[in-house]
Amino acid sequence: MSLATLSPPDVHNKRLEDNVRPPEWVNPTPIDRYNMVVIGGGTAGLVTAAASAGLGAKVALIERSLLGGDCLNVGCVPSKALISAGRAAAAVRDAGDFGVRAAGDPRVDFAGVMERMRRLRADISPNDSARRFRDLGVDVFVGDGTFVDGQTVEVGGQRLNFAKATIATGARAAAPPIPGLEEAGYLTNETLFSLTELPRRLAVIGAGPIGAEMAQSFARFGSEVTLLELGPHVLSREDADAAAVVQASLVKDGIDVRVNSGVTSVGTAGGAKTVTFETEGQSHTIEVDAILVAIGRAPNVDGLGLENAGVEYDRRTGVTVDDSLRTTNKRIFAAGDIASKYKFTHAADFLARTVIRNALFMGRGKASALTIPWATYTAPELAHVGLTEAEAAERGVPVDVFRQDLEHVDRAILDGDNAGFVKALVEKGTDKIVGATVVAEHAGDMISQFSLAMTHGLGLKKFASTIYPYPTQAEAIRKLGDQFNKTKLTPFTAKLLRFMIRLTSS
Repeated sequence: MSLATLSPPDVHNKRLEDNVRPPEWVNPTPIDRYNMVVIGGGTAGLVTAAASAGLGAKVALIERSLLGGDCLNVGCVPSKALISAGRAAAAVRDAGDFGVRAAGDPRVDFAGVMERMRRLRADISPNDSARRFRDLGVDVFVGDGTFVDGQTVEVGGQRLNFAKATIATGARAAAPPIPGLEEAGYLTNETLFSLTELPRRLAVIGAGPIGAEMAQSFARFGSEVTLLELGPHVLSREDADAAAVVQASLVKDGIDVRVNSGVTSVGTAGGAKTVTFETEGQSHTIEVDAILVAIGRAPNVDGLGLENAGVEYDRRTGVTVDDSLRTTNKRIFAAGDIASKYKFTHAADFLARTVIRNALFMGRGKASALTIPWATYTAPELAHVGLTEAEAAERGVPVDVFRQDLEHVDRAILDGDNAGFVKALVEKGTDKIVGATVVAEHAGDMISQFSLAMTHGLGLKKFASTIYPYPTQAEAIRKLGDQFNKTKLTPFTAKLLRFMIRLTSS
């Protein structure tokens, strides 16, 4: 991610640049010693810096590129703007299913979609701006931060001494070594949002969250999309039954989904790009106008001088940390994508909070104690927390599974969004929730109920005694509680209840 990300050079990107990489910015003069030096201005770094300063610490924040990191500039914010536009296009397209007749043939103004995204991104950017953090009491340095030794960082020719430091440099898009890919050219999430013209034909390599979300959005904008996935189904980290619902929706949107398909080479022909892939021993070649690579992330460890600081790292997995997020240098911690398998903004946020407790207050917070949900914002959305059925089986964890299909939930039927389901895994013989999956139009919002329950030890039966407004799709969660309670109605219990009814009726 670099200043080249901010393309085209319109008024919105100029506003964004003024906030996240002010051209006129002058680095401050360092103080003698900082309580906390943070390298990296993405979510983990910003949370660490702001919270530390708010608690009275002397803090320096170093960012070599754009404050806000991936989330603001090339991740969560721009992608969700495109997803919202794609949903609007699909709503117009499908309006006839609701008895609504749209006048004429609706068309997507792709340039307008992208301009809206840039405007909204710029509107949000003051939250991550250099000026805001300066006003919070943080010394903001623009440039490459490099460890000189175990307690000193150099940036822009100045040396910053620290008591504690946090590495929050994140990760970047990394393409697989496919023959011909570099020569043909390709997009990643770091360049996709600079497009101003819609590719007529788009190949998406990788059907993880980014690949699935962007494939669906661009198909809804009018691109002919081919989605290529090496695994047996899209969203390979999810249970197959949940992924199947999303995959069916992608196909409905006109996407040519090719699973069990590995790309073997990329080339060019007559002004087009060619993608050759193999499916179950058969080779196929398609012509496209653009290729989006949506697999692979590489931790940003280069140029940090980690060896000088005695910090161990791996070029594939990032900085090595223990459960308290401390590195092999006891003064230095790491948080976010650089040191976690959970590469989500909300995970980075709470990992940073763990660092603050442990680094500044000798706390004993553990990363493993965090309950971290995630959501893929396709239509329908797929959200999950805890164990999947596959993971429970692999770990030998005995579970009872409760599932409520949305086709039996009134609001989902009325909304026309009844293809999904809600599923909870509980420890066998108990109501302790160990995992949950939601496939629904607003699954990302609904999963938080399970996260709350798991974090605070609320069992599944508690949902049955909670009153939900009618009609809502979230009522499916209450129905899981009802299902659990019914399992407690044993023949003996039923006989006892019938006796009590007769007794009270006499």
